Amino acid sequence: MRARLPSRRSIRLPDHDYSTPGAYFVTICVQRRLCLFGTIADESIELNPAGHAAERWWRELPEKFPTVEAKDVVVMPNHLHGIIGIRDDDVGVAPCGRPLETGAQKDGRPHRGAPTLARIINWFKTMTTNEYIRQVNASGWPPFSARLWQRGYFEHVIRNATELRTIREYIAKNPERWASDPQNSASRVSANPAQREWLR
Repeated sequence: MRARLPSRRSIRLPDHDYSTPGAYFVTICVQRRLCLFGTIADESIELNPAGHAAERWWRELPEKFPTVEAKDVVVMPNHLHGIIGIRDDDVGVAPCGRPLETGAQKDGRPHRGAPTLARIINWFKTMTTNEYIRQVNASGWPPFSARLWQRGYFEHVIRNATELRTIREYIAKNPERWASDPQNSASRVSANPAQREWLR
């Protein structure tokens, strides 16, 4: 008999439609906070091939979801911070004017209509995990156990331009703060209560 997974408190707004136009700050963490994507040197991130792959798949999000903008992003040794924008485009027409394809294919083809934030993040996790597994076998990337990413993710609805500026600055300066980053297992700084839920 399978053991029941511990319940996790939802940090999502109960009445918010996560497919509506807007900007979302997201944090996605590597399982067990393993540093699989690179190192910090002189307060700068030095990505390894796995880190570059994660960054590249983030940039691919608009190709899969044409109403999505993959904005500011920083891939850290064991997590990722980024801003996802969902635009209010005509349903069925991509920004470049081409028709959108029907359905959410697993081969990377565009998804019709406005996706939810959860669907966007799940696609990103799937594509990065699949590539990582391939490269473990082909290029000797360090293996991981069970899953590459933690089950959840942290998100924050960006409500105004002031918040957007603050979060962009936080993302840009994240490598400088690695020594005190709560995602850094060597740091003694605790995550805030909302983020701590996703660090297990």
